[in-house]
Amino acid sequence: MIALIDCNNFYCSCERVFNPGLLGRALIVLSNNDGCAISRSEEAKELGIQMAQPAFMIDELIKKEEVNVFSSNYTLYDDMSRRVMQVIKELVPRAEVYSVDEIFADLSGMKYKDLEELGSEIKDMVGRCTGIPVTVGIAPTKTLAKMANRYAKKNRPGEGVFSADTKELVEMLLSATKIGDVWGIGKQFEALLSGKGFVTALDLVNRAPEEWIRKEMSVVGQRLFHELKGINCIPWEETTKVRKNICTSRSFGKLITRKNEVAQSIAKFTSSCGEKLRKEKTCARRVHVFLQTNPHRPQDPQYFQSITLELEMATNLTTLLLKHAMKALDMIFREGYNYQKAGVMMLDLIPQKEVQLGLFETLTYEKDQKLMEKVDELNKVFGKDVVRFGVQDYGQNWKLKQGNLSGAYTTRLHQVIKAS
Repeated sequence: MIALIDCNNFYCSCERVFNPGLLGRALIVLSNNDGCAISRSEEAKELGIQMAQPAFMIDELIKKEEVNVFSSNYTLYDDMSRRVMQVIKELVPRAEVYSVDEIFADLSGMKYKDLEELGSEIKDMVGRCTGIPVTVGIAPTKTLAKMANRYAKKNRPGEGVFSADTKELVEMLLSATKIGDVWGIGKQFEALLSGKGFVTALDLVNRAPEEWIRKEMSVVGQRLFHELKGINCIPWEETTKVRKNICTSRSFGKLITRKNEVAQSIAKFTSSCGEKLRKEKTCARRVHVFLQTNPHRPQDPQYFQSITLELEMATNLTTLLLKHAMKALDMIFREGYNYQKAGVMMLDLIPQKEVQLGLFETLTYEKDQKLMEKVDELNKVFGKDVVRFGVQDYGQNWKLKQGNLSGAYTTRLHQVIKAS
């Protein structure tokens, strides 16, 4: 049996942990630059606020209903996610983090445990240790566990747990799930299956020929079909996959035209990429830089350009990455445009241990490596970018718009909430 533990309205729940006065009140969290609603409390959903709805379209509703609005605070959310996942990992034999707010747990080694009680224990423990409410769905496969979790949210909000541990309960779960709500079935497959008369997941399991599924939906659909029948087909990924590319890009808080401000943003993004590379112990062989105007402003002249530069040697040192990123910017920047977005990508990543140094690079490389190790250590202790390169500057114009940002309550000592 497999459990899927999903944090309820995760970003909103994180904000409520440190501000209990928000409990029972409408709350939304906005995306980068305070653009769209990406997390909504149940009270906000009842007001009709939709996922990804632009904030400017609901401005009057926000004021009328006194909806609490927060800018996205990913530092806080990432740390709270880590805490939630750690609590769960201590309660189950094996677990796989699926996303920032979801984790699969393998319960096959807990045969003598009442699974619904176990689900309640997990829910209660996460709540006590982190303050984050979660829902637990338990079923024979990952796909069915996803469906069980959704069923628990919709039909058992009080208990927050549903275990489809018998054939009868699995059939009931399948019959209660519309074909478009099955994990892995997108709009295209939904249209195909609905057109053939498949209304629920149970219809698909009972009536669809496997040969037809493979022909129309490929091997991915066949795997989904087996999962719905209780046959495990999705493998466990206990180790994090090594990324092949890393990207850091942002839309600017304001339109900018000056090259030095664009350079500040490129330097910041390059430094962020370098930090990620060192954390994952990988190195990049190529650096890609892009720059663009706002395509939704037809009154402005439009420009989009990018360039990829080969590195003489694969590296994760910000000193070397900045050199090439700044060179790339010199090659693509043009005066006279209102720039809205820029980004940096690290391409063709390889493990750090596979990098071969040249005869003349050894001494300077070791020196720069020690420098970056110290910079990373200091920033980890005193805060992000406290120690940075001069070209990064402060860049108030290109920074994200975060008008309602909450504190870094779990990662900054001076922002820890004090009891009085």
